[in-house]
Amino acid sequence: MTQTPLFHTAFEGHRLLAHGVLADVALAVKQAQAGHGGDAILVFDDQTGKQVDLDLRGGDADIRKRYAAASTAAAPVSGDADAAIDAATEAAAPAPRGRGRPKLGVVPREVTLLPRHWDWLAAQPGGASVALRKLVEQARRDNEARDQRRQRQEAAYHFMTSLGGNLPGFEEATRALYADDRAGFARQVAAWPADVRDYALALAWPEDAR
Repeated sequence: MTQTPLFHTAFEGHRLLAHGVLADVALAVKQAQAGHGGDAILVFDDQTGKQVDLDLRGGDADIRKRYAAASTAAAPVSGDADAAIDAATEAAAPAPRGRGRPKLGVVPREVTLLPRHWDWLAAQPGGASVALRKLVEQARRDNEARDQRRQRQEAAYHFMTSLGGNLPGFEEATRALYADDRAGFARQVAAWPADVRDYALALAWPEDAR
């Protein structure tokens, strides 16, 4: 299974202090705190825009080991892997089902539906589990662009409320953010400290930062 890096960003006041995988950022924060000049240091998850609390006890090796696992995440399941799960489930459908199929990454949870829904699902090839997975995957594909826009808007908003809540134009920038108005957003944050402005823009419109 491939791994993708998870990036974080640290700010010292309104100045960008470090950006990278969490282990590297944590070490940069520790070093900065050793000669701390008074500005608060905050660390943000680049995916969610939320603050992350760090445990900086021990030496550099301890910190790197502590956050090594948080620096990568498994890549999303590919279409081929989904097909393999479906094929395996369909092949095993006549057999009694246990509590899920952990080797395939399948997780059993309760689903509440009306009788007519269960009747329809039971009549589908492979049974209810296969049909539900296909319906969910189709819904994910149909709503992918909208879901990604909502996620990046929420990430930018979380960051903005932490470092930009008292900056001029915050409310107007928030309205432009949720209207997906990049030009209007850029106008409202133009006077913000450069690092805060650029990071907020990168969270809200990551395709422009590439």
